[in-house]
Amino acid sequence: MVDIAHQAAINPASARDAATARALVPLTSVEPGQWRALAQRAIEPNGYYLPGWELAVSASARGRTDASALAAFDGSSTRLIGLMPVTSLWRAWKIPLPALVSAHPYGTLCSPLIDRDAPIEATTRLLQQAREAGAHALVLNDVALDGAAMNSLTQVLGRDGLKPRVLSSYIRASLDATQDGETLLREALGAKKLKELRRLRHRLEEHGPVAFDVARRPDEIGPALETFLQLEASGWKGKRGTALVQHAGDATFIRRAVPALSETAQCEIVTLRAGATPVAAGIVLRHQDRAFFFKLGIDERFAKYSPGVQLTLELTRHLCADPAIASADSTAGADHPMINPIWRGRFAIGDVLIPLRRNDPVVALIHGALAAHGAAYAAARRAVRLLRK
Repeated sequence: MVDIAHQAAINPASARDAATARALVPLTSVEPGQWRALAQRAIEPNGYYLPGWELAVSASARGRTDASALAAFDGSSTRLIGLMPVTSLWRAWKIPLPALVSAHPYGTLCSPLIDRDAPIEATTRLLQQAREAGAHALVLNDVALDGAAMNSLTQVLGRDGLKPRVLSSYIRASLDATQDGETLLREALGAKKLKELRRLRHRLEEHGPVAFDVARRPDEIGPALETFLQLEASGWKGKRGTALVQHAGDATFIRRAVPALSETAQCEIVTLRAGATPVAAGIVLRHQDRAFFFKLGIDERFAKYSPGVQLTLELTRHLCADPAIASADSTAGADHPMINPIWRGRFAIGDVLIPLRRNDPVVALIHGALAAHGAAYAAARRAVRLLRK
């Protein structure tokens, strides 16, 4: 399989490959100022495709490096109106077929950035660039199925007699932050559950006054990040070897991304302490009027006090009290046992196959290969769960 991301390097004299080189560029070649300006105008927020985050992922995160980009410009070729970080199907899953896959930004959301002032033009140009890059299909992972970006893609595809195919989907928890925090928590959990959580918080106070801290400024964010990394590595993620700090590339990515986003007030770290001891911490990204709850770490020595839940209650109050935030994406999996009972909003997330040409037999091959890969992956996950029991 020839990786379509590198076709131009193989036959540089080819006119087709010259078009490919223009259509598909290294992510690092996208001008950061243009990227940030597009993010401000994006039709749908995605904190994981902000330049400070995604460039750090592509630079060093395990299995996610060296992403390419479909970058759409307006008719004058001076204004960036669409951006879709991508990699080839071969690099993503070792499937030797001509498709591009959304570059996974560590967070579970890959909705592309599309200019709200020119959504149809931006989407049309992105799809045309994918065709010029030699792709027969796009595979978008973890996109909001009813989100504005997906709606724009569906509309443009419909004009060409094409339809997206949902490969898999699930329902994810979200927070309506326009509500009063106390009212929302009472309605979500009920008086009895809240009373029990207050009792646990009072017991936690036996270890020192309980305080909820928010680190935003660049001088605050570094120490708060190290606290988070220590907490994450001290728990079950550390035991399984999946904590960020346990892998050099992941540690480098997060230590670059969090300070970078703090410079533009698009990241904060929330910490719950009992006296001087941090018992839980979480990383929260912010893009436009939406927050994204990236990860949570807890000190399992305090597990009987439900520190992760206690932190999430405080985070809920914090976001609901912030007039700049209208909603929050849990970025959690389906039926998450901690966040789902607290954040009762729901929306559909899915993996989508986007055909780029009508009646293309190659798309059927790609669809079949993805189905087989998904079945194999699910079987492997079941085997791992059985081994851990």
